[in-house]
Amino acid sequence: MTSWRSSAAYRIAFLNFLAFAAGLALLGAVTFVVMHAAFIRQLDAMIADEAQAIGQQYHAGGPQELAEIIHQREASPSPARMSYAVFSPDGRRIIGTLRTSRPPLGVHDIDFMDAREGEDVARAMTMDLSPNERLVVAADREWIERIDGTVVVIFAIAFVAACAAGLAGAAVLGAFLRRRLSSINQTAEAIIRGDIRQRMPITVRQDEFDELGTTLNRMLDRIEGLLENLRQVSNDVAHDLRTPLARLRTKLERGLVDYQRGVVSVDVIEEAIDQVDEVLHLFAAILRIAEIESGETRRFFREVDLSQLVQDLAESYAPAVLDQGRSLLWSIEPGLFVDGDRELLAQAIINLIENAARHTPTGTIIRLTTAYMQGFASVQVADNGPGVPAEEFGRIVKRFARAENSRSKPGHGLGLNLVSAVARLHGGRLDFRNAAPGLSAVIELPGLKPSDANAPNAVEEILE
Repeated sequence: MTSWRSSAAYRIAFLNFLAFAAGLALLGAVTFVVMHAAFIRQLDAMIADEAQAIGQQYHAGGPQELAEIIHQREASPSPARMSYAVFSPDGRRIIGTLRTSRPPLGVHDIDFMDAREGEDVARAMTMDLSPNERLVVAADREWIERIDGTVVVIFAIAFVAACAAGLAGAAVLGAFLRRRLSSINQTAEAIIRGDIRQRMPITVRQDEFDELGTTLNRMLDRIEGLLENLRQVSNDVAHDLRTPLARLRTKLERGLVDYQRGVVSVDVIEEAIDQVDEVLHLFAAILRIAEIESGETRRFFREVDLSQLVQDLAESYAPAVLDQGRSLLWSIEPGLFVDGDRELLAQAIINLIENAARHTPTGTIIRLTTAYMQGFASVQVADNGPGVPAEEFGRIVKRFARAENSRSKPGHGLGLNLVSAVARLHGGRLDFRNAAPGLSAVIELPGLKPSDANAPNAVEEILE
């Protein structure tokens, strides 16, 4: 069993957790820096306002007024009490209790001696009141440091809690991913072992895994269908080849006996060649169907005038149908176009016409029609013959499948299978309907709307 260290699902989950933790730490650092800068700006504004206020009072009352103002403010019990000092040009502190050296002008940090804590750092505003007096207003940064410390502690606790929750979430996510991937892997292993009927598990959540499972199941259905076709072809080819090969062997044995008697039988050789040709035709049909089902011919698709194609086929095959004792009627809606292979479409329609002519009694009328409805162009070949039971519709399109009343007629049962393959190749389908009486075979293909709106609805002709 795969360990969590080597599990891709867990690696993905924990990499996601690490990205989350790194992002959270970066967010906390940026927030702390921005907040600290905001507090510093607020403190700078406070000491600047205080310095400006004292400067205005100094200019209004003079040096005596300055000393009284500073003394009163230093005696204030306010928690936001500031420290003050006035320095002479030689660096002596002449007013105030702020114990520091004479600082330069502007707003900056200064070192001072705190009566309770010793050496400390304050934020100060320095300005010259006169050529002989430099005012310093300072505020201890201790409250900002306390806030910074509190924020760091709170963020650390929140970061640890968020990381714990994220770690737990990563473990849950990793377990979920591993479980879903494991179920898919187990199903795939079962299929590899030969159980092609297994399918990927699908849940009610319909998430991306379910979409993948649905797609894989459709692929497996297709593979199973192809394998079933392969098994059917193998069995049916063996069955259909047994009779002609047995006949061929009998004829060759008879020819051998005649040869031993000194007689060369040309009839035997010709019959043997006919049997070989029948086998070759069978394999050619199978290969043709396989080529169509592979979809390789799609790259040769072009726009095909379906109406003209059906018209040409009807006119070409009507005499042959008439010679067989049947009548052909065709009704063509003009201007129908499809995207496809003209040769394959023609072969499919010919197969339907020949199938109707071959498996119906003399005097049958075969109708060939085209129509357009809701984005689909249809080609219908219907007859008024004996028809096929509805329960047989699904079977007669399979390879080598033949109706019971057609067993005595030549053929291998591949014609309708080829028509169905051509329809699927073009994105359509072959459908059978009860014509009451007779059978109706309909090829439905994605098509273009008739372009000639002024043309007649149909062109109809009966050959008798």
